[in-house]
Amino acid sequence: MEFRKVFDLIPDEFDRWRPQYCPEAFADIIRYADLKPSKKVLEIGPGTGQATKPLLMTGCEYVGIELGEHLYDFAKKKFADYPNCHMINGDFCTYDFADEKYDMIFSAATIQWIPENVAFSRSFDLLKQGGCLVMIANVGDDNTRNSPELIAAKNTVYEKYFAPVTPYTCRINKQNVVNYGFVPIEVSDYEYDTDMTADEFVSFTMTHADHITLCEPNRSLFMDGLRNAIINNGGIWKRHDRVNVVKTKKPIR
Repeated sequence: MEFRKVFDLIPDEFDRWRPQYCPEAFADIIRYADLKPSKKVLEIGPGTGQATKPLLMTGCEYVGIELGEHLYDFAKKKFADYPNCHMINGDFCTYDFADEKYDMIFSAATIQWIPENVAFSRSFDLLKQGGCLVMIANVGDDNTRNSPELIAAKNTVYEKYFAPVTPYTCRINKQNVVNYGFVPIEVSDYEYDTDMTADEFVSFTMTHADHITLCEPNRSLFMDGLRNAIINNGGIWKRHDRVNVVKTKKPIR
């Protein structure tokens, strides 16, 4: 299986534990792209739709292209009551969109899975003039709200047991969009906190791509170690997240 399809192994866990972002970020996006029923939106890799519902609620004509077969089925059923929702089981890199053009192309922590030259050049070609490319991602900060003792215990577990089959190396420099014809990016950040029990944090952590590929016995030892690290240091993992919103446009010529 391709590494970028690893989430397709856990659609139910993915839907339950992946972040929902925050309302302020979506208000920013909707305002920037002026989303409304007359607008056409393409989402790259919606997964199970963690970032999809706020877009659908604008009434826009929404298309989500999802590589994973199980994620596609999950999202299609999840949003079956939205007549403006259209899901495609396909690869953004190679799918034939024919002559379709969009007012916004949207990525919620997915565009980094695509080579930069494909991600940005395809997005540019698929956008209408004046159309928007919007990329959001959660950036977690372990150290802001957790004790040094808990951080040290967690790090020890990672050092002992974290040996993924495929390390996560997917990166993309979003500022490089200007090299593909886009205007300079605009960046906004929105912060929020979440408290999680030990079991909740372990479940959330095991939805990360490289964590999914952990094999036994390290997988069980890692999960048990992480759970005990939290239980023995207050019982709560205090997440601090920053939703990073990167926006740019295709110029009107």
